[in-house]
Amino acid sequence: MNAPMWMAGRTGHARRGALEHRFSYGVDYVWLDPEAPGPFPALFGRNRFNLAAIHDRDHGFGAARGAKWARKAASEMGFGDAAHAPLRLLTAPRLLGLGFNPVSFWVFLGEGGRPAAAIAEVNNTFGDRHAYFCHAPGFAPLTAEVEPVVQKVFHVSPFQDVAGSYAFRFDLREDRIAIRIEHRNGAGGLVATLAGPLAPMTNRAILRALLRQPFAPMRTLALIHWQALKLWRRGAPFRRRPSPPHQEISQ
Repeated sequence: MNAPMWMAGRTGHARRGALEHRFSYGVDYVWLDPEAPGPFPALFGRNRFNLAAIHDRDHGFGAARGAKWARKAASEMGFGDAAHAPLRLLTAPRLLGLGFNPVSFWVFLGEGGRPAAAIAEVNNTFGDRHAYFCHAPGFAPLTAEVEPVVQKVFHVSPFQDVAGSYAFRFDLREDRIAIRIEHRNGAGGLVATLAGPLAPMTNRAILRALLRQPFAPMRTLALIHWQALKLWRRGAPFRRRPSPPHQEISQ
């Protein structure tokens, strides 16, 4: 899992409660060491424009950006190995310079290369950002059976309360990634998933992604608003956007 990988996967949402609603669509993510200088395919850029690229400026808060921010945040959350543990990033790359990333995951590896902690970095369509720190008791490995729970404090959807909790599940393998997030809020809430196979990042993989969805980040934004419109037309209660939390990261 050291080489940069490409994930042509799917994300899905299933709303629960009196007004059920489901959808899923294809997404492209990259899985890589965010501190490695490469090598990368010719069509992939690291902190520079290319057909596909990731930029440190798209992650973190204030002056702290990219992996430096992730290590600092994990240390502040009590992860003693934050400064030295191998770090991986799962994120949707910019395509043709365009980017919108609903959620990225910073994953700290522990003994045997197993995940020891993770940061879910969440963006909403209003330009706000918040991060959730996930770990098992004693920083035991985050296997597919472990379910760290954090309190929801960040507004994402106008059709979901800023209340309840998120339960995460991480199934990170050499050839496949599957992440499940359950918003628990009484009889409501929802389940969001992100999953797909991992393959070496190549120029061909990048070109295939561009041919499938040349404006994928804008498509993601459009789909979010389209699903919101469908919920509104069905009578889902609308919540106004509250002020984002003052803290950058919570657990």
